[in-house]
Amino acid sequence: MLIHTGKTAASLAAIRHTLDIVVVDVKMYNDLNKADHHTEKYDNPNLIVRRGQEFTIGIVFRRPYNPQTDNVALEFVIGSNPSPTKYTLITVSLGKSDQPSSWKGRILETGDNETKVGITPAADSIIGLFSTYVTIITEVMKKRTKRTSQTDFYVLFNPWSPSDQVFMANENERQEFVLNDAGVIYSGVINNLVKRPWSYGQFKHGVLDACLFVLDFGGMPLQYRGDVTKLIRTASAMINSQDDDGVLVGNWSENFSLGTAPTAWTGSAEILLSYAVQGGVPVKFGQCWVFAGTFNTLLRCLGIPARVITNYSSAHDNMGDLRTDIILDEDGRVDDSLTVDSIWNFHCWNEVFMQRSDIPAVYSGWQVVDATPQETSDGYYRCGPTPVKAIKEGELSYQFDASFVFAEVNSDVVFYKQDRYGRTRLVSTNTTYVGQLIVTKSVGSTEPEYITDNYKYPEAKQGNLIVTADEYRAFVQGQPFLSFVMYGLIQETSMYVTDMEVIHLDVPPLSVEVSGELKVGEDMFVTVKFTNTTGTDLNDVTLRMEGTGLLPVKVKTYSQISKGSTVKWIESVTPQLPGPKLLLACLDCTFIRNLCGQVDVFINPDSQDD
Repeated sequence: MLIHTGKTAASLAAIRHTLDIVVVDVKMYNDLNKADHHTEKYDNPNLIVRRGQEFTIGIVFRRPYNPQTDNVALEFVIGSNPSPTKYTLITVSLGKSDQPSSWKGRILETGDNETKVGITPAADSIIGLFSTYVTIITEVMKKRTKRTSQTDFYVLFNPWSPSDQVFMANENERQEFVLNDAGVIYSGVINNLVKRPWSYGQFKHGVLDACLFVLDFGGMPLQYRGDVTKLIRTASAMINSQDDDGVLVGNWSENFSLGTAPTAWTGSAEILLSYAVQGGVPVKFGQCWVFAGTFNTLLRCLGIPARVITNYSSAHDNMGDLRTDIILDEDGRVDDSLTVDSIWNFHCWNEVFMQRSDIPAVYSGWQVVDATPQETSDGYYRCGPTPVKAIKEGELSYQFDASFVFAEVNSDVVFYKQDRYGRTRLVSTNTTYVGQLIVTKSVGSTEPEYITDNYKYPEAKQGNLIVTADEYRAFVQGQPFLSFVMYGLIQETSMYVTDMEVIHLDVPPLSVEVSGELKVGEDMFVTVKFTNTTGTDLNDVTLRMEGTGLLPVKVKTYSQISKGSTVKWIESVTPQLPGPKLLLACLDCTFIRNLCGQVDVFINPDSQDD
């Protein structure tokens, strides 16, 4: 019943006509929009769009929509306490009203009872899961549709939009740094690079929600989630559990009995999903490449161009003095009790591609971010974003953590010697040992791209050290590296000479092979094979197998693989989707760590789909 309020007959008729308009359905046009927004790979039933780019919504009314008389608004809500001032409640008006909004809306077409609307989220919109409401507005009332999960949609960063902070102009690079869900992470030593396959799995079911859970659990306010810099700093802290119960527990010992050895993981999805399903219980265990691989998944999943970097002979400057101090005892051995700085054979971090509005524009582009807990930054164990160009130019005053990253790639190694009386004197300085080689995966290839020149100017090279690995096999536990510090005295001049070198020991290969017809809907077989040629029995061996878009993570354990024996594991797979896929496996035990194999395959479409 209408209540008379002194309105004219004409206005009452208009009100009755407006009240006749009822929303019957809201269509999200998932397939169309996902294809336009490069989000069709996500295994998620809801719409996923990228900010700064229009997407289509269809509103079905009980009668045809009239823009001259009908006042309709779309409301997009994120979070439990939405507010227009915090951009967590967005109103886009159609028809008569001209209410200002940071998001844009336009009527694309009207036919029968359906009106198609184009919605463009702001280029700096909050990223996350929004709910959709349609509101009918009259002079006397508002009528809002009920929330349904089917019209919830995700907004991500947009490297395809020039107005987005993460815009990347090159399409091949976007395909690699945003859409590639598998890759390799480099380890080993400078003269023996080791490629470790890694499944990023950013499109797997549940991973997007897990990434958003990480931000929620870290307490990041929603209104800051449109700022890439703020989001990255929160995520960098949350990937490690050092001070905030984040995703991964670091462990650099040889005891992994309370969890999974870092070398056993095949990818990030298993880690992120476990963290989210357990409600924020940190996953055990990680080391630098696991932190970097998992961080890379989160970044790419949210739409931020990212890649994993490996720095060989990477310094950890504990004192913040831009040098690495090594204390030798009177016999020339490193005194671990006095040496607080360290040099890792290799260290992995991430780079993200973004515009920096908080510093001079010349320092936009690739930025260093690191989730491995090393030193605190503004009270949390995190690092970056730091402009790579600023590191090369020695401009260390720009945010964030530039001095620490500079020391990782370019600090001097200063040797001191302590005599039996505790007196310490400077022995020598090595200006070229740290940051000798910096690499990442090449675009469209698993070969390394050498990017040392991005971080530092060329330095003089020093003499190779050749060592027979068999002599030192008994000293190796897990990681196949041996680190040497050379120290000598020139008697004629009483001068000391020092040098450092790391050697790599070869390990038996782990082979991954496929057989059968590589076609959608047809059975194929994956065979993982390992022959123990180490000369010793291997105990408590874990073998993991995974295939992006083909095979979930599978785990097999062996109480012992005797020396000289061979193990073979065969799995049947029925591909569901065509295209390039990666199958990988990793073997892990206390004697051998970081042993992986991979095979790239192309799945042909079903002949019925041709």
